[in-house]
Amino acid sequence: MATVTPLPPTAKSTAERMFPQLTPAQIARVAAHGRTRTMQQGEVLFDVGDPAVQFLLVLSGQIESVRQLPEGDELVAVHNPGQFSGEVSLLAGRRALVRARVSIPGEVIELTREQLLALVQTDSEIGELLMRAFILRRVELIARGISDAIVIGSAHCAKTLGVKEFLMRNAHPFTYIDLDHEPDVQAVFDRFHVTAADVPILVCRGEVVLRHPTPAEIAECLGFNAAVDDRELYDLVVVGAGPAGLAAAVYAASEGLRVLVIETRFPGGQAGSSSKIENYLGFPTGISGQALAGRAYTQAQKFGAEILIARSALRLSCTERPYQIDVGESAPLRTRTILVATGAEYRKPLLADIPRYEGIGVYYAATFMEAQLCGGEEIIVIGGGNSAGQAAVFLAQTARHVHILVRGDGLADTMSRYLIRRIEEHPSIKLHVHTELAGLEGAEHLEHVQWRNNVTGEIEHRDIRHVFIMAGAIPATDWLQGCLVLDAHGFILTGPDLPRESLAPAHWATLRSPYLLETSLPGVFAAGDVRAGNIKRVASAVGEGSIAISFVHRVLSE
Repeated sequence: MATVTPLPPTAKSTAERMFPQLTPAQIARVAAHGRTRTMQQGEVLFDVGDPAVQFLLVLSGQIESVRQLPEGDELVAVHNPGQFSGEVSLLAGRRALVRARVSIPGEVIELTREQLLALVQTDSEIGELLMRAFILRRVELIARGISDAIVIGSAHCAKTLGVKEFLMRNAHPFTYIDLDHEPDVQAVFDRFHVTAADVPILVCRGEVVLRHPTPAEIAECLGFNAAVDDRELYDLVVVGAGPAGLAAAVYAASEGLRVLVIETRFPGGQAGSSSKIENYLGFPTGISGQALAGRAYTQAQKFGAEILIARSALRLSCTERPYQIDVGESAPLRTRTILVATGAEYRKPLLADIPRYEGIGVYYAATFMEAQLCGGEEIIVIGGGNSAGQAAVFLAQTARHVHILVRGDGLADTMSRYLIRRIEEHPSIKLHVHTELAGLEGAEHLEHVQWRNNVTGEIEHRDIRHVFIMAGAIPATDWLQGCLVLDAHGFILTGPDLPRESLAPAHWATLRSPYLLETSLPGVFAAGDVRAGNIKRVASAVGEGSIAISFVHRVLSE
């Protein structure tokens, strides 16, 4: 008689993973972390924009999540007994994006954010269910544009791209009104009491209208930093949320340290702008830099790390301890140790017109958003590193032709071999060696470029509207203002690379030598692209960020 091998169980659908049903045993474990309360018919449990929203697990009755629209409420989700409310904003302590109201009276278990974090950190089974559901729900909110934010803008406005990028890279859903394709632009202006001169515009919660908003204004209006307590004394402040900084935050927070991360714009750093990273361990099919950063960002929040978005470290006070970091609008942040992971910026070509075309023809990232702008067109990518190679291959999927400009004689010394082979074999990509950008022209948008062959001196003119700059590295160390010993190029010297004679003038006040990755200030570490001698790979930055935490523990125990 033949043996029949049973088929594997059918994988759960996305809907089942997004809205799982907890078992009685799981519900009991959740109940141990919170309290039970009754809910009345029609009661609003929380509303759009409410801070400090509770996690709700339905015991009996029913909760509806609704989106408020001018024409009436739109049903977003229904939570029946055994199901729970919330998405990733709960972990960060951000404002609610939807209204939760009681459609059938009953009972719920309530957990505060702190109780929820304790649950996902200590119960791996329930933690996995909740984290997966939260992430999938946020993805769905982004896909459907269900949010407390409306962006009004135009592709001909450079700042519009900046606002959209800030929200997208911070994984915050928004509705976009594109004035270039809106049939009645004046009606839009009249509705929000704005004019064309105000673009780009951000409308928060249907109440607050921001004209030409800065990242700091957007973060404040949407409550990105509502849960951050800047009066605390932190064990560790991480400056920069690139791969090194996020790795440090995950390991430090998971090991019980009080951690704060300061990020000027959005998580991911330069790696976050990579369309696809294929040589990162554990991802054989590749992963986008934004996806990798997003996962790390959520992971850090899961373990309780606080993340301050759209705020910059302006100055380090290095003459007293605890250290103090000036972030501008509030009191200085106080911390026992610091990890500098501010990374490096791409070096801009020496052309006066570069700033004029940033966001309307000149870009420093190659994500899906930028790719949408140049479909079917001829484009330029400047740079010979992996980021430039990944951008060229990615953009070649939609662009008509991609020109790579490098000042050297090839790519072999700066780019991974698998990318070089793809570039060499791609019919739509052409490499120009010994070549650099020589001129930009255009009225409201970049229209024409010139490049120069530095061997022959020949200048070529092209009708090209999109240039992606991904070359060179300038370390972000200006805010340190002489506190740390740097190399000749401005990168931070650490550990054995620090000359012994440089320590005494640099406030080194301990008998031991600096630890690996420790700077010329005791308890201040550096990791990633900002560190002298760094290996320009995402995995190396992650490794340095995690390694640094072992030395942070040593300093804290001294």
